[in-house]
Amino acid sequence: MTPPIAFLSLNGAQILRDGQITTGNITVREGFMRDDSRPGGPSINLAGYYVLPGIIDLHGDAFEHHLAPRPTAPFPIKFGLAGTDRDAAANGITTAWMAQSWSWEGGGRGPDFAERLMQAHADYRSSMLTDLRIQIRCETHTVDTQDRLIDAIETYGIDYVVFNNHLDEAVEIAKAQPDRIAAWASRAGRTTAEHMALVEATRDQSTQVPRYLCNLAAAFDRLAVRYGSHDDPDGRTREYYSMIGAKICEFPTQRSAAALAKTWADPVIMGAPNVVRGGSQSGNIAAVSLIREGLCDALVSDYHYPTLAQAAFSLADAEVMDFARAWGMISSRPARIMGLGDRGIIDEGKRADLTIINASTRQVEGTMAAGRWSYLAGGLAHRLTQAAPKLRIAAE
Repeated sequence: MTPPIAFLSLNGAQILRDGQITTGNITVREGFMRDDSRPGGPSINLAGYYVLPGIIDLHGDAFEHHLAPRPTAPFPIKFGLAGTDRDAAANGITTAWMAQSWSWEGGGRGPDFAERLMQAHADYRSSMLTDLRIQIRCETHTVDTQDRLIDAIETYGIDYVVFNNHLDEAVEIAKAQPDRIAAWASRAGRTTAEHMALVEATRDQSTQVPRYLCNLAAAFDRLAVRYGSHDDPDGRTREYYSMIGAKICEFPTQRSAAALAKTWADPVIMGAPNVVRGGSQSGNIAAVSLIREGLCDALVSDYHYPTLAQAAFSLADAEVMDFARAWGMISSRPARIMGLGDRGIIDEGKRADLTIINASTRQVEGTMAAGRWSYLAGGLAHRLTQAAPKLRIAAE
């Protein structure tokens, strides 16, 4: 792995610090941010740029497109991880969780594939530009995999799990949209009849699910794994998950679930694409409506990395909140949710995780993760190229 920058001052940028955007300077030294400067030391003028805390993405499945650009055209997992790594970096992301299913569905969503992904991720770790991590989306009706799941989480150091239940969705889709259920079955290598037979057999495990989830919760507490639930349809569901310790509320589909989460002080996460597009692509509640009510704590990429940065600008443009607070929804707040005290803000001694955006175009032109450049483009790359001889001389 490339060593972090020994010393570099970033001068004249609009820097987000202490909840405000102000023109100032920041120094990067040996992978960390420092307030000290070195007279005559290497520096670069970043007037016209925002220097912002690196984006922390708690849930994204864009990696699936890198693993299999077409459903019938999968590539080796190591190729997909490298593509995901660079895609995240190009969009200002410095820490990201890839949301991998652990499901009765099998195929790319089943335990076998999840374990292969975990091993490939472990093998790729030393090459990472971005701090890529794995989130497990555990289907509630996978009760016969309890020991296997706990062992995998402990073996591979998985630190984030969410529970979801898509059985009822499968039944409803089969009734209303048979073409969709046929495509769902095909992805798993089954006929529609075989898929629905599996759905019914899996539903028969329902009486065992509460104990299964409680057993998993106890194991996660022991392993210091953060856990939550995904697609809560109502307040009753969210309350149930909160009571067993699954405190993070991902993508509530209705206001009641988000409101209940707030009464329990559970963080609520919504998708940045929902904000940028002006609503949910699946017809669920609009993220902006929850944000306006103070019922959403953080935004995640969901299925599209570029929307994270753009969502912050969209919220500011619509006067939902100022830009500094909006950026906090993709940096400092996710860091707090996951207990990452070493990142999420620009401050003395924090990891040098930075997203550098051209203030005119609002495009990410630079990403730095732990003091290493993971992405450079446009005018910022030109400035660094022009300054390179001076930087080398100053550093000698």
